[in-house]
Amino acid sequence: MHLDRFPSRLLENAVNEFAKLPGIGRKSALRLVLHILKQEVHEVEIFANSLLQLRSEVKHCRVCHNISDTDVCNICSNPSRNKSFICVVENIKDVMAIENTHQFNGLYHVLGGIISPMDGIGPSDLEVDSLVGRVNEGGIDEIILALSTTMEGDTTNFFIFKKLKNLDVKISTLARGVSIGDELEYTDEVTLGRSIVNRMNFEDSIIQ
Repeated sequence: MHLDRFPSRLLENAVNEFAKLPGIGRKSALRLVLHILKQEVHEVEIFANSLLQLRSEVKHCRVCHNISDTDVCNICSNPSRNKSFICVVENIKDVMAIENTHQFNGLYHVLGGIISPMDGIGPSDLEVDSLVGRVNEGGIDEIILALSTTMEGDTTNFFIFKKLKNLDVKISTLARGVSIGDELEYTDEVTLGRSIVNRMNFEDSIIQ
């Protein structure tokens, strides 16, 4: 079927919406829509309602800014987590990647991005001030900077380091088991786990 000649306006509208998703071209969108048409109506309703509920009810943890079903996420509210360690990450995908290693039992702080002038993202667009606030509240022994080892990630790491260096807290970063230019979500669990366990002092990483 030529993708500019749809037999149905409803089909075309659905394909257009699916094609707006990242990584989904029009051919893939058509395949997904045709798959949905084969499903029972109640199954499609469940699928559609789950998306609506996600968009209308999902929250961001008021402590760490992770995605959550409640005002405080289940990691921040877990009494068995070591609350003296905070791992700073770019987004929820990085939280999930680190959690899958089972090598970290502290808390997280989700920045919501990294500094990227090309994309119009500056320090004020990130949750940096709230991180400083958490450290100033006390009880934090170490901040682990676990951002992607890209130029943007390193720039963000250094900005946070300057914000925190005069506070009474250790600042460390992932060991370079994570290759330069890598994003955490694409790093295998064993390598990422070792990078957390063997983390280094941030100032030493600058010297290297």
